[in-house]
Amino acid sequence: MHNPGMQPDTRDLELTALLDRVARQDAAALKSLFDLTSALLFGLALRVVRNREWAEDVVQESYLSIWRSAGDYRASLSPPMAWMGLIVRSRALDHLRRRVAERADRTQELDEALAETLEGDTPDPLDEVQASQQARALHRCLQLLEVRQRQVLSLAYLRDLSHNELAEQLSLPLGTVKTWIRRGLIQLRGCMAGTT
Repeated sequence: MHNPGMQPDTRDLELTALLDRVARQDAAALKSLFDLTSALLFGLALRVVRNREWAEDVVQESYLSIWRSAGDYRASLSPPMAWMGLIVRSRALDHLRRRVAERADRTQELDEALAETLEGDTPDPLDEVQASQQARALHRCLQLLEVRQRQVLSLAYLRDLSHNELAEQLSLPLGTVKTWIRRGLIQLRGCMAGTT
């Protein structure tokens, strides 16, 4: 009778042997390792980054890392899938950090361009006070939204996600996402109009 408890040990031995070959720069072993593990590792990457294209990039970067660092793998310290999963998770988090940094850089460039366009020779203290008041009012108005609307608006504008990406990431129908964004923006406009 087949013992399902034996399968993981056999699989671990097979993956460990492949990692040993990859450590010796055996490209065929890397291909075999990819064929056996990429579906699971892609699933892990997708759970972290919530975007298929990004997850594909993460998996590609991860296998390059595995190629370079397979010699560091120690079977006595962790099972092969746990070790590779850690690499994927690390690459996925790095990817998200890069996206946030790129978004911050683009936002800063836009802010600087707007500031140059709108500024005279000297900043107007009254404008600075009004901008600060508007920021506080916007924060208050955001707090009045339902949690899901606030979450969708934040992801849409802070992470620069499209409606489709939001629907995929939040596992929601596209129509629901569009409705929440539309209603959230209407509520924000109404709230901001009442505070000015």
